[in-house]
Amino acid sequence: MTSAEKLKNLLELEVIPDLEVAIDELFEQIDKAKSASKEQKADLEELREMRTECFAIVEELNRDELDEDEIEELLAELVEMKTEEE
Repeated sequence: MTSAEKLKNLLELEVIPDLEVAIDELFEQIDKAKSASKEQKADLEELREMRTECFAIVEELNRDELDEDEIEELLAELVEMKTEEE
């Protein structure tokens, strides 16, 4: 499996679904409170931006627009982030 395939799988199978779960959970908290705090609004915006960036990376991978160094760097960053979460 190439680094590009690993990166795409990590994004599509783990990172993006995790972000969507976090967004859903935040929406539930906001719904229960009937309004969003400034912190919740900022968190929601950050999660949405991260999800958008992940989708953009997947699209760039599909179009073969990333060079191997960029792919390796992104993969290393995401693996580090996932490791810190656990």
